[in-house]
Amino acid sequence: MHYAEARGDNAETLLREFLGSLPARSGFLGAELLGSPEQPGLYLVASRWAAEVPELSVPDGVKAWSFEVLAEA
Repeated sequence: MHYAEARGDNAETLLREFLGSLPARSGFLGAELLGSPEQPGLYLVASRWAAEVPELSVPDGVKAWSFEVLAEA
């Protein structure tokens, strides 16, 4: 799993563009752009990958983290 987070006036636009670039990457399984109604201006792209997350370049000002799935329900 990979998460990219941005806040601010142009955060949604930045992450929409980032989201659009992901399907061309090897191992891409899917992703969503999430917005928080309780935290206006906060956006997150959550993406899933078939194997290890590839090296992803995120836009300036975007924070990003990779996680391994340890359990599912």
